[in-house]
Amino acid sequence: MIPLRIAAAAVEPVGVPDLRAYLRVDSDAGADEDGLLQALIAAARASLEVETRRILVPGRYRIALSAWPPDGQVPLPLSPLVAVLRAGLADPSGGVTDLDAGLVRLGPDPDGAPSLRVDPSAPDPAGRTILIEVAAGYGGDGPPLPEPLRLAVLRLAAARYEHRGDEPDAARTDTAALAAPFRRLRL
Repeated sequence: MIPLRIAAAAVEPVGVPDLRAYLRVDSDAGADEDGLLQALIAAARASLEVETRRILVPGRYRIALSAWPPDGQVPLPLSPLVAVLRAGLADPSGGVTDLDAGLVRLGPDPDGAPSLRVDPSAPDPAGRTILIEVAAGYGGDGPPLPEPLRLAVLRLAAARYEHRGDEPDAARTDTAALAAPFRRLRL
């Protein structure tokens, strides 16, 4: 089961004006580079999401299951997990029957060990696909982005701007150190 992002926020954790100020680039002289700065911010955020195994911007994700897990626990690689938005059963023709609210809910630790709990009274899918939509990520309805992660995005984007054409990950050590306390480890 791989969660698919079906909607994402249009806002990055760091804005172009923030990066421009951090770089000390004049807003009039640097207007031609806004596209580059925006791309560097998005790339820095994506790198840190991989490094920390956390989602730094709010988004909506869809999970498809063929059966309910026997223990009623659905671990998810989405941290922080914010809410269950919808759960239903999809028949082969594509029609979806929504399940009652509360049959699928967040597990006890949506940040450290994100998971869903399935009520034992959930109906048997009987050949139908189980579809679950969840909200996950910092910002929006979720928890605020921790300042060290925001700073890591800013520093990584700035380093990639300053070292264009140089070694691509010259600032990786610094940003990895900032992100390390937030990294979710696998067993």
